[in-house]
Amino acid sequence: MREANAELDDALGIALTVAAEASVLLRGARAGEIRTKSDPRDLVTEWDSRCEELCRARLATLAPAIPFVGEEGGGDEHAPRRWLVDPIDGTVNFAHGLPLWTVSIALDGPSGGEVGVVTAPDLGWTFWARRGGGAWADRGAGPTALRVSGVTALGSALLVSGFPYDRATSPLNNFAEWEHFQRRAGACRRLGAASLDLCLVASGAFDGYWERRLKAWDVAAGALVVAEAGGRVTDTRGGPFVATVGEVVASNGAIHDMIVSELAVVERAKAAAGAK
Repeated sequence: MREANAELDDALGIALTVAAEASVLLRGARAGEIRTKSDPRDLVTEWDSRCEELCRARLATLAPAIPFVGEEGGGDEHAPRRWLVDPIDGTVNFAHGLPLWTVSIALDGPSGGEVGVVTAPDLGWTFWARRGGGAWADRGAGPTALRVSGVTALGSALLVSGFPYDRATSPLNNFAEWEHFQRRAGACRRLGAASLDLCLVASGAFDGYWERRLKAWDVAAGALVVAEAGGRVTDTRGGPFVATVGEVVASNGAIHDMIVSELAVVERAKAAAGAK
């Protein structure tokens, strides 16, 4: 066990080092050249590519035996153990000068998340965790342990979620779920960066989070941070969380089953409406 923990500590140190170097590259950067992917709302900037190139090169040097999977350049998502890197999670925010964006680096293995680092360069925040080692953050005053909130009532909970880029044309747009929780939760927010949403659940700022149609690099790091902060992370039906499935419910644990149950209510209502 000590050897396993030492290996994960080393991997965490590598991820923190690379995240810090990425933060230096991106802090204060401006979007520069912007292009779109398959959907005109799905932006990518020159800094997404530059940051991913830096992360890919540095991880290849520091951990050459572990494959790299990045949002822009791809990789073997099904490798038993691999780095999952989102060079800029929240590119739309970044492109508009809104500081709610991150660099997300996760080491994901056969049994799920092993190491997770999420850094928000313009905010000066870094969150991190390794399996069995707790969750931590440095928001300018040194490392502090993270712990999820103690809210027990959905009607008092502050939830967060997001929407897919093709929300204007796809029926899988999260609109019905959003309206449902706006009526039942204390309040709902949308920040535009899944990794930051998850880390703020871990810190207790949010009580719960749900979202579908994500990529593994969006959620792998933040999900581990939530779990190590004492929270609960599952798929949207309450089953095991798997980063590559692309859906997640993360919470303080106390309201988790309530969120999953309400999502099921929405699914039944949509199915009934479709049958008419």
